[in-house]
Amino acid sequence: MKSKSYFRRITGSAARPRLRVFRSLQEIYAQIIDDSIGKTLIAADSRSHLGSLTKKAVSVGTEIAKVAKTKKIKCVVYDRGRYAYMGAVKELAEAARKEGLDF
Repeated sequence: MKSKSYFRRITGSAARPRLRVFRSLQEIYAQIIDDSIGKTLIAADSRSHLGSLTKKAVSVGTEIAKVAKTKKIKCVVYDRGRYAYMGAVKELAEAARKEGLDF
């Protein structure tokens, strides 16, 4: 019997790069990736931020959206990976949206 993959692949392009989120127990990382050329355009992490994981996520979301604005990136595809859309992952997305990033 063939096994089914229940996870769909999310890819970014030059027009809509992919905002990839990785969360560990203490830190959160975000990258904006152009999959057509296989290059990370922008990266941000919470290693230099203080506070709880959700507070760190808000600052990382704000930071990555501001840098994306300076590089003329307005619209992205949100890739949360295996993480549920709650807690730090949700806070990062909402902070990025609040700064003007569309997805």
